[in-house]
Amino acid sequence: MLVARKQSGMSIIGLIFLLGLIAVVVLIGAKITPTAMEFLAVKRAIITAKASGNSVADIQKSFDKQAEVAYITSIKGNDLIIEKEETGYEVSFYYTKKIPLAGPASLLLEYEGTTQKTKFKTKKID
Repeated sequence: MLVARKQSGMSIIGLIFLLGLIAVVVLIGAKITPTAMEFLAVKRAIITAKASGNSVADIQKSFDKQAEVAYITSIKGNDLIIEKEETGYEVSFYYTKKIPLAGPASLLLEYEGTTQKTKFKTKKID
């Protein structure tokens, strides 16, 4: 005599939902990846510009050259925040990138970086 067993597993509706969710994650990842790669290129470019520049104008020109080679379009040398410190110049940047997803939905990414070793400024105590 055969005994009825309860089947376990995923239904077709569950499978379709899971595949749709995976597709959305892959689509968003594919749209974010180029901006993340550009962010890494900007970080490398400010480090190179800081090392090769002795003035604010030199740092900006060096960054613009690096940006042209690395296809950086989100930020220019004039947009950099360049501060004179005791040890030399520190270069920082901040920019946003808006990625349209579907219809009125979009994704806003905020990128920032600096050449400083620490983000906290320490004061000398006499």
